[in-house]
Amino acid sequence: MKLDVVSIGTRMPTWLAQGWDEYAKRMPPHLPLNLIEVEQAKPQVPKSAAVEGQRLIQKCSPRAKQVALQGGQKAWSTEQLRNAMVQWLNEGDPVCFLIGGADGLDPQVVSQCHQVWSLGPAVYPHMLVRVIVAEQLYRAWTMIQGHPYHRGNDE
Repeated sequence: MKLDVVSIGTRMPTWLAQGWDEYAKRMPPHLPLNLIEVEQAKPQVPKSAAVEGQRLIQKCSPRAKQVALQGGQKAWSTEQLRNAMVQWLNEGDPVCFLIGGADGLDPQVVSQCHQVWSLGPAVYPHMLVRVIVAEQLYRAWTMIQGHPYHRGNDE
């Protein structure tokens, strides 16, 4: 199974790229974490979030479970993410995490996704969301493995 983070934006600042690389390299070989960057729509393009959303979906494997990263929803706990990862591992299909640009994800794109993962009500730059997602996926993996990286409540 593979985990693809498909995100708007093509020029990640060095410090964010280093953060992404650190967590991606920590993932086991049988669960690779890949970053797929998608060009941002021009600001003058009408419905740029819809254009970007279609570009994101086109980068996902046809059999992938699509997970929309969408702010303003009830946040997943780390334990909920771990449970979702266990389910994804059992199903064996690739998982594609979609991160929109400055305008977020188009509602129609979100409605097409299998799941919606919210990091909570706060707003984060989409480039930073990549690193947060990578860290949380690594954390969920360590919880499944019983690794001490995560010392939270393992309910």
